[in-house]
Amino acid sequence: MKYWLLKSEPDTYSFSDLASASSSGTIWDGVRNYQARNILRDEIKVGDYAFFYHSSCKEPGIAGICMVTETGLTDPSSLDPASNYYDPKSSPDNPRWITINVVADRALKRVITLKELRQHEALSEMVLLNRGRLSVQPVSENEWDYILGLESS
Repeated sequence: MKYWLLKSEPDTYSFSDLASASSSGTIWDGVRNYQARNILRDEIKVGDYAFFYHSSCKEPGIAGICMVTETGLTDPSSLDPASNYYDPKSSPDNPRWITINVVADRALKRVITLKELRQHEALSEMVLLNRGRLSVQPVSENEWDYILGLESS
């Protein structure tokens, strides 16, 4: 099992939205960065866990945990001409954009803010703190455990 961090703008789709979704979860659509797409396509596996991170908001931070339930899915937004994420070069036979399905595992006891994460030397190598714009990123097991330890402090 590996660990990840998935970013979403809470005014577009929040952890609460995911927690309210059906038990089948939701497709993580709209990713249009090739590095993030490659992670979704090649690295994330069913059963992996991810932090759900609220970005581009007043107080960015980790709000919850979700689990990957399906991988290798064609991003339906890439095929929908009405979508902001439509890609005319993508097709069902040759999709350019691949996604995953996730379900909510649990909300954190409190949001662990980006500001707080930056205060911990143990997290200094975390992708979030060094290449923050990447919307899908790996989290090491040590970072995962350390962040979960912050939840109660």
